Amino acid sequence: MSSESDSFRTETDSLGTVKVPAHALYGAQTQRAVNNFTLSGILMPRAFLRALGLIKAGYATANAQAGALSERTAAAIVAAAESVADGSYDNHFPVEVFQTGSATSSNMNANEVIATLAARATGADVHPNDDVNHGQSSNDVIPSCLHLASALLVVERLIPALEHLQRTLENRETELDQVVKTGRTHLMDALPITFAQEMSGWRAQLALCQQRLEGTLPRLQQLALGGTAVGSGVNALPGSAAAVCEWLTQRTGVRFRVADNHFAAMSAQDTAVELSGQLRVLAVALIKIANDLRWGGSGPLAGLGEWVLPELQPGSSIMPGKVNPVIPEAVVMAGYQVIGNDTAVTLGGQSGSFQLNVALPLIIHNLVQSIELTTNAAVLLADKVLVGLTVNVDAAAAKVARNPILVTALNNQIGYDLGARIAKQAYAEGRAVIDVAAELTDLDRETLEQLLDPLRLCRPEREN
Repeated sequence: MSSESDSFRTETDSLGTVKVPAHALYGAQTQRAVNNFTLSGILMPRAFLRALGLIKAGYATANAQAGALSERTAAAIVAAAESVADGSYDNHFPVEVFQTGSATSSNMNANEVIATLAARATGADVHPNDDVNHGQSSNDVIPSCLHLASALLVVERLIPALEHLQRTLENRETELDQVVKTGRTHLMDALPITFAQEMSGWRAQLALCQQRLEGTLPRLQQLALGGTAVGSGVNALPGSAAAVCEWLTQRTGVRFRVADNHFAAMSAQDTAVELSGQLRVLAVALIKIANDLRWGGSGPLAGLGEWVLPELQPGSSIMPGKVNPVIPEAVVMAGYQVIGNDTAVTLGGQSGSFQLNVALPLIIHNLVQSIELTTNAAVLLADKVLVGLTVNVDAAAAKVARNPILVTALNNQIGYDLGARIAKQAYAEGRAVIDVAAELTDLDRETLEQLLDPLRLCRPEREN
């Protein structure tokens, strides 16, 4: 067994000395955070660490251009920061979400790790504050990480996932354009629609959600860089924030710019709250779609049974042969989590006091999780449910034929009261509406067949 001297080293900061694991790339301030913040064990998300590494690399580049860092030191910092961004050193970021509200501990964690790596590469001292953090503070870097991480996730992952789900639905609509099913309102039988029409409603929901997200992006792509501690920009090199934003734009392919007002960008997180609200709307849409899929496939004998979801795994530990709609159920739970996350983000957004919001790690954690959950839910619904969903055409047609609400199509010819009589009699006797209508009205069979054609009822506008 190693002795304490073999397992730990002593680091010094402005508060004194602290023991740090010998293998750790971080230093004293990170270790103090590890010692102090022990509420959950939930670490800051990968997307945040990527953003943090990118911003540090961008600043090293800008600082070298301004003559504030030597080219050699800057190059080493950039290389180290890029390796942090790509996840090579995630095991050296042990600070949890529930920490200081500015996430200063996470900023210093990055500064210390990058300084250590850069020092090893150059063989010279690289200071975490004076070099890696030059011209920055946690108070402008961390809100910028929040925006940067969220914007990249939305652009690179969430929007493509939503587009994939919409394309999948559109393909199924083409296949099912002529297949009629019973529409339902209040969970009760209503006029017929096609399966394609039902799916088009889901697709339109998703398209609107995507539009809402895209509408938020211009505000999300504004970064608080250059505001330093309180928004006034003390110690920020002139032009450095704009240079970093341009570097990030070139590096990621997503346009970023300096925030219009640093005081708002650092003290308030209204854009984060806005994004969370859009994610909540998306969660509600995904829940609606997932529940429709569950209901439509219920049974197979005692439920609606209008379609069959792909069989992915056994559904019961006691009932052999039972298969459950596991993906829609998982999507519903993910949606509930996103709705809960939105409450946390909203409360976090209220934590802006004077010149700084002090719930930044909480907001970051919940926003990132919500983006990831909705992204993955969209992909799962497309690939594990909709692609392999099969429609029970015969069962759907049989339900439509027995649907007494079809009599609505005769209202203009026979009136509401006689229509209600026909519907009730057809339901009570278990007969088709057309047969009862043939007995109780003067309309001939050919006319009834035309008026009660389910596909015609699905698209009356095509008759005009």
